[in-house]
Amino acid sequence: MRRSQVPLSLLGVFLILCVNGTAQNSISIQPAGGWSLLRPYRQRTVSPVDLSNSNRLEELIRAGKLYLSAQDVVALAIENNLDIEVQRYGPFLQQEIIRRAKGGGFLRDVSTPLAAAPASVSATGVQNVTTISTSVATTSGGGVVSSIGPALPNLDPSIGTTLVWGHATFPTSNTFQTIVNAVQTNSQTYDVNYSQGFTSGTNFSLSFNNNVTNQNVLTNVLNPSTSSSLDFTITQNLLQGFGFAVNNRNIRVAKNNMKISDLQFKQQLITTISGVLNVYWDLVAFDENVRVAQQALDAAQRLYEDNKKQVAIGTLAPIEVTRAEAEVATDQQNLLVAETNVLQQETILKNSLSKNGVASPSISEVRIVPLDPIAIPSKESLQPLPQMVDEAMSNRPEIQQNKINIDSQKINMDGTRNALRPTLQAFAELTNNGLNGRPQITPYTRGAPDPYFIGGYGTGIAQIFRRNFPSYSAGISLNIPLRNRQAQADYVTDQLSLRQSQLQLQKAENSIRVDVRNAVIGIEQARAGYEAAVKARILQQQTLDAEQKKYSLGASTVYQVIQDQRDLATAQGNEVQAQATYVHAKIALDVALGRTLDVNNVSISEAVKGRVSRQSAIPANLPTAPEQNKPAIPKNQGNQ
Repeated sequence: MRRSQVPLSLLGVFLILCVNGTAQNSISIQPAGGWSLLRPYRQRTVSPVDLSNSNRLEELIRAGKLYLSAQDVVALAIENNLDIEVQRYGPFLQQEIIRRAKGGGFLRDVSTPLAAAPASVSATGVQNVTTISTSVATTSGGGVVSSIGPALPNLDPSIGTTLVWGHATFPTSNTFQTIVNAVQTNSQTYDVNYSQGFTSGTNFSLSFNNNVTNQNVLTNVLNPSTSSSLDFTITQNLLQGFGFAVNNRNIRVAKNNMKISDLQFKQQLITTISGVLNVYWDLVAFDENVRVAQQALDAAQRLYEDNKKQVAIGTLAPIEVTRAEAEVATDQQNLLVAETNVLQQETILKNSLSKNGVASPSISEVRIVPLDPIAIPSKESLQPLPQMVDEAMSNRPEIQQNKINIDSQKINMDGTRNALRPTLQAFAELTNNGLNGRPQITPYTRGAPDPYFIGGYGTGIAQIFRRNFPSYSAGISLNIPLRNRQAQADYVTDQLSLRQSQLQLQKAENSIRVDVRNAVIGIEQARAGYEAAVKARILQQQTLDAEQKKYSLGASTVYQVIQDQRDLATAQGNEVQAQATYVHAKIALDVALGRTLDVNNVSISEAVKGRVSRQSAIPANLPTAPEQNKPAIPKNQGNQ
């Protein structure tokens, strides 16, 4: 756990820096403008969605064809794939949640589920387009979001003011003191207060109060009069709500969620890149299947023409022409299915590498030309299984996500455990008072006013700052719940959830071990299947050659030659499928080991920006006019 925290934290910091400071990123949050004092109350705007594709896509189009290498597929997916672009917003969202938590607010769940990788069409025939484009979203976990436990302090300072103008009339039964039958009071209140909370569990407030009173009471020696006070109050939680670990738990969980978002972005990169590579290599295999189907059709056509000549000269029965013609029709159907697979596979790949999919005519009508053939290494160089398992444990984002989630749950348990305590607060209040006014001289005034209070507003303010009339108070407040069932249930619930998460972590580790073993078995079987398919194709080619020689000497039949041609086409198709199976197994092994990004030279920093620095290897001497070596896209299929 401790090993992965250092690079993970560096990754998180780097992503945040890229989020806030990268000019190339199409996502930006504009700061609030205007006067600095009003800036906190103005809206901050997010840049609109950028649906333009990178220049790389247009640069790879020549004469109506899109020339793609495997590395170009990876680069275009990073720059244009919408699933990756959606996850690119994750760090921005989590950064705002951290900002909210630092103000003392509750956490918001802004996690975005992972999108499934694009899937290839069926290799056996035309597949429904709706089925192809359906994607299944999978959740990614994400940080723990909770508001259980002691109330969090408001960490953002606040200032408030109260202005009140009032008039009141009250009849009185004691006219000896007031002289009048009804007391009329005109009052004005001007209050200003400032308050703030701290993660230590401390809260303080500072208020400045002023009350101006003007009455019709003839016995008042000061009328009108102004009473002012400056009040400072501080409270400190001593049991429940005490300590930094309790009151900053949401901030720490939000920062963990930021790491989760970084890992989720990495996981989406792995998922999407492995998916588009599988689609690309399947397209290569489908193109090869078209070649194989065309060869089979050409061979059947030649046999058909030869049989017609032999029937014409009377050396072959007419039924053999019919049999050869039936084989031509079958091979034509196989070629049509192979070409249709290519067309649908191109549509899926173009949709994965473009933000607007095939909505753009310039993308919809182009044909894809894969530049990389499927290459099978002469031998496998696999590491020992325990070493590969260790590599997967350190690289797989799922393990790191589970560990961070467990850490977040432990942080939240600090709050629910603290909520078991009674509420004990210590408080202190200090108030300085002042009074000023004008003397009122009437026949009913008893005595003269104290000269100390006669004067304007400054007289009362001076009394406050000289602390002529201070007031003090201090004390404690204790609240003890007698049964405390809610707090106990919350703490036990968190413990049970933590145990579940620990089991989920163990389950994830077990699953990764299974993934690695199955990936190793898969690649070994894929290699064995490929070698067997190559051998079968060679032997079937030799069988067909021998059978054709026998047929030319009259020692074989047309039916047997056709059967051997079918078997050769099947063997060639099996070899192509074995190549694709091996590539899929290799991609699956990279995913199982968590090395997909390293193998494909993917830089996290470039992926965050959405721009890949490496240039595309565009072949020289590309045609300047459209060629006819691929079937044209039918109008009813071009926008699938």
